[in-house]
Amino acid sequence: MQGKHVLLTGGTGGLGSGVTPVLLSQGVESITIPYVTQKEVDRLKDRLSMAEQSRLHFVETDLLDEQSVINLVNRMDRVDATIHLVGGFSMGKTHEYDYSQWRQDFDLNLNTTFLVCKHSLRRMLNQGYGRIVTIGSRGAVEPGPQLAAYCASKAGVVALTRSIAAETKGTNITANVVLPSVIDTPANRKAMGEENADQWVTPESLAQVIGFLASEAAKDLRGAVIPVYGSA
Repeated sequence: MQGKHVLLTGGTGGLGSGVTPVLLSQGVESITIPYVTQKEVDRLKDRLSMAEQSRLHFVETDLLDEQSVINLVNRMDRVDATIHLVGGFSMGKTHEYDYSQWRQDFDLNLNTTFLVCKHSLRRMLNQGYGRIVTIGSRGAVEPGPQLAAYCASKAGVVALTRSIAAETKGTNITANVVLPSVIDTPANRKAMGEENADQWVTPESLAQVIGFLASEAAKDLRGAVIPVYGSA
């Protein structure tokens, strides 16, 4: 990743707090991170040295507004890699699930992925180089009860990513998707308890897989759907 310019959505979140330091350690020149509130920016900065912070660029962005995403991508010198971590989890029985919540789940998990990938891909095609890494879920390939919206929207992320991979065959652009099981974040521990947390995947472990997929070394991986389940 030496010298690369990376777009990292969700970089201030639970998973992002593990991915960002790993990318910095791999020698990226700059990481552009969209954000919503200053509080989340400050929380990430508290984990990093001043030298590391100097390679981060924070941009207030609405990832569901196309013009906002265009402005985000266009302000980067290059988009060598796009890593899209933004997403959300919710549960509910299908016959009781509110349609507005269903649409919100698709906005957060799938529609943000589409907009970020669309405009990153535009830049990558002009450059002749790029790496796209998205985050699906184990639920995308092993749907469970009371998870219809989450699993369906994450399955859409898998299909979108593989379609991009098929469109970019013959180029030096790749697109791959990672399927975590439960990620060991404070939010998940709070929501699910800590009894089985030792079986979950840590953000730092997942970051190693993501960092590889975003690197030049992964040039022959395209359209891969990679399970990262830990012992869960």
